[in-house]
Amino acid sequence: MDKRTLVYYFDLITILTKKEIKVRYKNSALGYIWSIANPLMYAIIFYFVFKIIMKFNIKNYSLFLIAGLFPWQWISNSIVGSAGSFLSNASLIKKVVFPRFFLPLAQVLNDAFHFIVSIPVIVLFLIFYHKHPSFDWFVWLPLMLIPTFFIVYGFSLFVASVNMFFRDFQYLISLLMTLLFYLTPVFYDLSFVPAKYRHLVLINPFTPIITNWRELFINNSINIDNYLLSLVYSVFVLAFGFYVYKKLQVRFAEII
Repeated sequence: MDKRTLVYYFDLITILTKKEIKVRYKNSALGYIWSIANPLMYAIIFYFVFKIIMKFNIKNYSLFLIAGLFPWQWISNSIVGSAGSFLSNASLIKKVVFPRFFLPLAQVLNDAFHFIVSIPVIVLFLIFYHKHPSFDWFVWLPLMLIPTFFIVYGFSLFVASVNMFFRDFQYLISLLMTLLFYLTPVFYDLSFVPAKYRHLVLINPFTPIITNWRELFINNSINIDNYLLSLVYSVFVLAFGFYVYKKLQVRFAEII
């Protein structure tokens, strides 16, 4: 692949991502506020239910919630939103020759961008609890983006491809992501899960991702074992997503 092709692909991905961001904020007066409103609302609800009523014994529970909910929002929004990536760009798929896997990629990059710009909100919570980011963030934050991105993109490719043939799949994925939310330690600590069931939670590829994002935000470090596990998951999920895409994409134009 020559330099001109790489530049063309980079420009194309940039344009598609900008389009996704513009569509997201079209006719929206509050814009960025909406990207953080959803996890903040969930944080308030979970804090009231689990800290006030059920009295979860978790220190700085508001910060604990935010540190898990913000990365989960990226994961969930991208995978659920990617279901329509190909269908909503039918004219492009029919008339223009380009790598079609760029379409769900733009969706994932869009949500990744909103996750990154939401990090200052987490910093504000850290300051409120008399904590602060460390210079380790400059190392671990980019490294954490790698397995998160690959896992999210792999699932997004799979969802977008399958939904071309089974249009009800987007509703099933929405339900499954809701189920996975409760099977992922987003609003509870992994130690709360009974030992005999903990392996079931660890099979979930999002578990090491969420626990490490929280560990980084709150304690300025990550669990290396969890990080390596997330890298393994990311390779398999991305390979699986591309495999399904390659098998199905030859028929996209004829069924769209």
